[in-house]
Formats: sequence, structure tokens, C-alpha cells
Amino acid sequence: MTSHQTTQTMKPATAAKKLGVYLEATPAEFQEGVVSRSELNALQADPPQWLQELRRTGPHPRPVVAAKLGVSIAGLARGGVTEALTTEQIDALKQENPEWLQKERATQAEVRKEAVRIKEKNAQRAEESEESKDKRS
Repeated sequence: MTSHQTTQTMKPATAAKKLGVYLEATPAEFQEGVVSRSELNALQADPPQWLQELRRTGPHPRPVVAAKLGVSIAGLARGGVTEALTTEQIDALKQENPEWLQKERATQAEVRKEAVRIKEKNAQRAEESEESKDKRS
């Protein structure tokens, strides 16, 4: 009995997401085909010129724009940014530093602080739980 292993493929949108690029800005042959796992790995390991350029100058998808601005994706939407932005546009927004961006960055900073606090609290609980188990044994 021979086993036939099928090649795992993904839609271009999924591959673009994994590569951190805006699908509509990729070459037509990338958008129209399917991408195998090995092709994706090859693109990540040795990105072609078009991929390097997209990552450097954009346009970037919303998750990348949000990360570059230090805000959440929801924060982008609240700020009225719904389209992909180029690196140049992101840098201009940073320079301009509108009120919404300042507010969203502050909100994001609070969210991160709270996440750290919760993580520390959970670690402390786990430690206390281990100590009480040791005492009972």
C-alpha cells in the first residue's frame, strides 16, 4: 500500500496574510494562483524583489499599519483609517500625530499595561497554588 501525501495549499489571501503584505498589491500571478506550504516557506526564507519592496514601502495591510502606528486595528477604524497605507503615508501620520492617534496610542499602552498586570497576577496565583500543594504533600 503506497501513501500519497497531498501538497498543502492555501488561497492567495491566506498566503498574503502570512507574509504580512496587502494582497491587492501583489503580482497578478500571486493573486490568481494557489500557494503551497513549500512555496510560502521559500517566499519567507528568500523573498523575491517584489515582496521585499512591498514589505519596505507598502501598501501595507491594516494589521501592519496598526503595528507600525502602535495602535489596534479597531483604533485605526475609529481614526477613520480603513484603507491600506504606504510606509510614506504611515510616516506622515506619525509626523502629523493627530489627536485620534495620540488617544489610540494611549489606549493601546493601557491595554498592554493591563495585560502585563494580569499575567503577573496569574503567575503569582500559580506560584501560591504550587506552594499550598507542596505544604499539603
